Amino acid sequence: MPTRSGWLSPDSQSREDTRLVSLGALTPTSPVATRSGILPGSADGQFRISGFTLTGTASSMTASVSPGRAIVQSTDTRGAYPVALTEYLNVTFADGDALYGRIDLLVLRIYDDVYDGSGRNEAAVEIVQGTPAATPAIPATPDLAIPLYQITVPKNTSAGTGGITWSTALTGVRNATVGLGGILPVTSDTSNGAYPGQYRDVSGVLQRWNGTAWADYQPPLVVETATSGATASGNWSLSSYNARRTRGVCSFTLVLTRTTSSLTATAAGTTNPGNVGDELIGTLPSGWRPTNDTYAVASDGFADGGVKISADGSVSLLTWSTSGVIQIGNNVKVSACFVL
Repeated sequence: MPTRSGWLSPDSQSREDTRLVSLGALTPTSPVATRSGILPGSADGQFRISGFTLTGTASSMTASVSPGRAIVQSTDTRGAYPVALTEYLNVTFADGDALYGRIDLLVLRIYDDVYDGSGRNEAAVEIVQGTPAATPAIPATPDLAIPLYQITVPKNTSAGTGGITWSTALTGVRNATVGLGGILPVTSDTSNGAYPGQYRDVSGVLQRWNGTAWADYQPPLVVETATSGATASGNWSLSSYNARRTRGVCSFTLVLTRTTSSLTATAAGTTNPGNVGDELIGTLPSGWRPTNDTYAVASDGFADGGVKISADGSVSLLTWSTSGVIQIGNNVKVSACFVL
């Protein structure tokens, strides 16, 4: 029957039933098929994929494959094969050819006698030996297998000559697969997405499949505004405050009115011409302040000066036009943009 149900039949559940229904919650490649690959993760959380890692033994032709879990997908009707390697597995590569180098391929392979007539029913980590050549080619991946590593074996390589140089010989080609809805950690594959809205992580960049291509993900733009919370100080009163912040950046315009007495900057020819005594004129509200001291320009329409905006929110008038006077009733406008 084409309709399958897991653990429902009172008679029995076939191996195909199990493969088809229990693995359907992994990354899909069709309505009934699953993406082949290694389940990601490591014990210390440092690596995208630690399962089925190949580590060579120095000065030898032998390496070990680390424990891990994987899924190997066959045809839609045949289902997907779950695999687990529960302990380290040693593999040994054949000595190099006398004349030419070669490239071997390490694979995770499924044998199922019902379909392949192999007489075997098992999962195996195998070496597919390449053909020595002046320009060696990567051997083809066998049917119902997923590639793990490409291994370069130079000519005349053997344990007697120092073995494989593991630091330069290995090229990892493992791909990951995750649960449906999970963010797929990408290593070397360039396959299309399975559905619009699927996410993947490419070297720390989050991407989203839009139905035709992978695009860097941009979170929805959230803009906050504020018109209150700022205060005036001393001989100043608050006329208006308008601020806007989004994605860690803030901009504002603060308008303060001079009250009580005029402010006159020092004249030309004096010490520090244009000085106004670093007068505190206002304070920005918490959450709308720069991380570090920021400097801006202020103006009342007749002259202008410099302003310092501190991390504590204080706004101080540092300078004004030489001999310039801020009259009572003049509105001094300060605008700035900074990182929160």
